[in-house]
Amino acid sequence: MELSGLFSYLVFFLSMVSVYAVLVLGLNIQWGYNGQLNIGVAAFFAVGAYTTAIATGPASENYLGGFGLPFLVGLILAMVVAGLLALLVGLITVNLRSDYLAIATIGIAEIVRLFLKNEGWLTNGVRGISSIPSPFDELQGIAEGMTYLAILLAFVGGVYWICQRLFRSPWARVLRAIRANEDAVLAAGKNVLLFRVEAFVLGSMFMGLGGALYAHFVGFISPSAFDPMFATFVVWVMLIAGGSGNNRGALLGALVIWAVWTLSSSMIDILADIGLLPDQLATQASALRIFLIGLLLEIILLTRREGLLPERPPKAIDRAD
Repeated sequence: MELSGLFSYLVFFLSMVSVYAVLVLGLNIQWGYNGQLNIGVAAFFAVGAYTTAIATGPASENYLGGFGLPFLVGLILAMVVAGLLALLVGLITVNLRSDYLAIATIGIAEIVRLFLKNEGWLTNGVRGISSIPSPFDELQGIAEGMTYLAILLAFVGGVYWICQRLFRSPWARVLRAIRANEDAVLAAGKNVLLFRVEAFVLGSMFMGLGGALYAHFVGFISPSAFDPMFATFVVWVMLIAGGSGNNRGALLGALVIWAVWTLSSSMIDILADIGLLPDQLATQASALRIFLIGLLLEIILLTRREGLLPERPPKAIDRAD
């Protein structure tokens, strides 16, 4: 591979890591802080992506769009719509235990997926939405990629800063107390249901932001892009492997697992080329990649049960900060 090609691949790799980092930080607020088992990450990811695509994309006779709104407005709308969906889901499921919440969110994700596939007047159905504008359309090639990567890194830094401030705040302390002993928090007079809904909505808004950033990065989205394997399972593995409850762990998990996910594809191709991998297995590369991710997760959980970077008690916020 030429040096320019390697550099372009590195930009693409870091861009995808950045998108996943935003998703994992959002999931960390729900699961890491509060113990909410949201298996419907794909739903909020997709809602964010489609919202900004419709708001900022070109006009079409096949689906709603053509509003021509600015990039930042599209991102804000994506967070708002994802947050409203989360508020609706949260108000309905707020009293459910974690295992029932998991089942409910799986159902929400499936409803959203079927809605995107069948409501063609809004989403263009299985054909998807193309020509989603980049904020720097005047740039071309690697310059456009590097500029958008800088934007992605800025958003990752902003979301991480917010999550760190929240982690050290009294609000997150109540969330962790609910996770540890809900009855004790109720006895202390806290509104447990309100705190749960707030955490669920905020985490989902960050997932919607991740979806919007992804849509502007790839320029084309369709329902298949939000398959639960890529938009939910991998996100969960990133958080568990990196260390739930630790924002740095969430970022590290996104980097490590995406590296394994992408490098495993190249490794399978190389093994097939040199004859070390039977043709029958080479044709099942996607299943092998899932197996490798699962195997890595098992190894991490057996050797470091709390992930690569375990949760640490927060330091008090300095008034000078």
